[in-house]
Amino acid sequence: MTLYAVPAGTLETPLASTWGSKAAAPALASLLAGARQRVRVRPAGEAAWEGVPAAPLEALRRQAGREKGTTWPQPLVSHYARYFRDGNRTAYEGLVAARQQRLTRAVVMSLLPGPVAEGAVEEEGWLDEVIDGAYLLCEQSSWSWAAHDDVFSRSGEVVPRISRPYLDLGAGEVAAQLAWLDHVLGDRLEERAPGLRLRIREETAERVIRPFLDRLDWHWLGLDGDVHNWNPWIHSNLLAAAIFLVEDPSEQVRTVERCIEGLDRFLASLPPDGAIDEGFAYWWNGAGRALEGLALLEEATGGGLNADLPVIRELVAFPHRMHIGTNWYLNVADGPAQAARALPWDMLHRWAVRLGDQDAARHAAAMVSPCPEPAAGLGRVLHSLLGAADTTGPAAPPLVPFTYLPSVQIMAAREQGGTEKGLFLAAKGGHDGEHHNHRDVGSVVVAVDGVPLLVDAGQPTYTAKTFGPDRYDIRAMQSAWHSVPAPFGLEQGTGKEFAAEVLRAPMPADPTLQLGLGAAYGLRPDQWIRTSSLDRKARKVVVEDRWDLGGAPPGSGSSDVDITYLAAGTVSVGQGKATVLSAGIPAAGATRGALLRWEPGAAVVLVDEWLLDDPLLADIWGAKLTRLRFRLPAAGLPEHSDAEHPSAAGAFTLTVEATP
Repeated sequence: MTLYAVPAGTLETPLASTWGSKAAAPALASLLAGARQRVRVRPAGEAAWEGVPAAPLEALRRQAGREKGTTWPQPLVSHYARYFRDGNRTAYEGLVAARQQRLTRAVVMSLLPGPVAEGAVEEEGWLDEVIDGAYLLCEQSSWSWAAHDDVFSRSGEVVPRISRPYLDLGAGEVAAQLAWLDHVLGDRLEERAPGLRLRIREETAERVIRPFLDRLDWHWLGLDGDVHNWNPWIHSNLLAAAIFLVEDPSEQVRTVERCIEGLDRFLASLPPDGAIDEGFAYWWNGAGRALEGLALLEEATGGGLNADLPVIRELVAFPHRMHIGTNWYLNVADGPAQAARALPWDMLHRWAVRLGDQDAARHAAAMVSPCPEPAAGLGRVLHSLLGAADTTGPAAPPLVPFTYLPSVQIMAAREQGGTEKGLFLAAKGGHDGEHHNHRDVGSVVVAVDGVPLLVDAGQPTYTAKTFGPDRYDIRAMQSAWHSVPAPFGLEQGTGKEFAAEVLRAPMPADPTLQLGLGAAYGLRPDQWIRTSSLDRKARKVVVEDRWDLGGAPPGSGSSDVDITYLAAGTVSVGQGKATVLSAGIPAAGATRGALLRWEPGAAVVLVDEWLLDDPLLADIWGAKLTRLRFRLPAAGLPEHSDAEHPSAAGAFTLTVEATP
């Protein structure tokens, strides 16, 4: 019996429509019988592990050897409490991550035969390392991250309650890690440390499975219609825990059935074009997690639950559609402009090959790394080890010439498909109530030779402020520090009503996106119109702003208009032009710069430097970002004015070309 109701206004959920009664007891119980024997990742000692090459694991082996026998990372109450005291969340989460990554390395060393593990004696030593790490997780008072735990909001306490575990992303990650290590090393663990596997199951049941089955008030379930990336991230981890750690068939079926319902709700919330409003970076911990969960379900049921759905095909295409060049990606919301190292490109490659998406397959094959990253999590590492052979050989990303995703109003276009050389333009509409929202309605990103030079700063280090009422005090979230206008000097609002209206949609042969932006500032949509286009023939980007603000500014506004562009690298400003060079951007390489032009004297140009002391931002952009503010009087066209209604109309055009 389904416990979840589909939110009002939502179409029929795709998995329920496709699978019907197979996704519920008793048919599901039959499909799950013998599930562990069908999973692609096999236990230690089976032939699948014999072919894993040792060379790509050298860095992992060296790191594992250095830390073996040393004191394990120890998160303390003082670290946990810092989030509630001063907003710092990295002190605790960093230690938890270090502990789990060390455990992942130890599992790999225990699992692989031959020169990697270096003999039977070494194998036993690595197994003891796994046992110690797994036991430490069982003893850890909380599997949730302090930033998510509700202990402080409920009681004012800063010490997690063992009797009331909080089921969040962190708890799901621990449960999945223990599930995968039990699956691949279970028999050896039982022989070496009898009782540990029972302890793992008891802790997982108390901290994860029962809270999941007993409570329907977890916000990430999406019962209120707000479905975000926590949903597939947690549900996919719970699937692994249920399949590998839950021994009672009835409880296993209940857990898997609920996970299917949750994933179904996520898929039902997606637009037909497969766009993710949180952007490329969060695709991997949202849509990507859903794909992993669906793949595990298909394996566990022997193909009985097969998720070949239209929206899946669009999801698989999203990452390569956001590709700018090399490791650069179009970033919106809380996303960095560079892809993280620990991404499971092998998973995306398998889906792309299965669905026959050659562009997605080429892109994933070009990006996959032969060296597993423990930060990805144990499940992803195990899959990448076994999937390395599937993605070997030279591959080049497709670098598609044009993308338009109407659900999020994102256009991406490059001067010539198949090459990074030349100009790349991305323009975004959308609204200011998106998940992990930045006030970026109307923003543009311009790259030259695959390196973004007019940029979106992206995600700073998370603190308590990031997801609290003061979120928009953070500079990276403000429209004032995005490449957008500011009519009357206004900041954009927050909420879905502060949105763009598409006045002209782009086409592959004419990449021009025209947006009415007024509503993002509480004005009429047509009071500010921005037209962003890539003129391939002329080899230039043109961004034209036209406005008719119709009178006096609102109470919080000024009498001026600012049009902002945020630049990376080295900026020099002259009369009617500016040059932006990639020098200073850590991963830029040797590329041409961008030449910006505007009508001389059309605006006062204000230059503000943002010295980056946040490590996440500095790692991407270097020492600084530069804001160019083109300031114009709101009144610009006297023919529209009279004594009673003074003019507040004007226009400004910026062109961007590659430097010679």
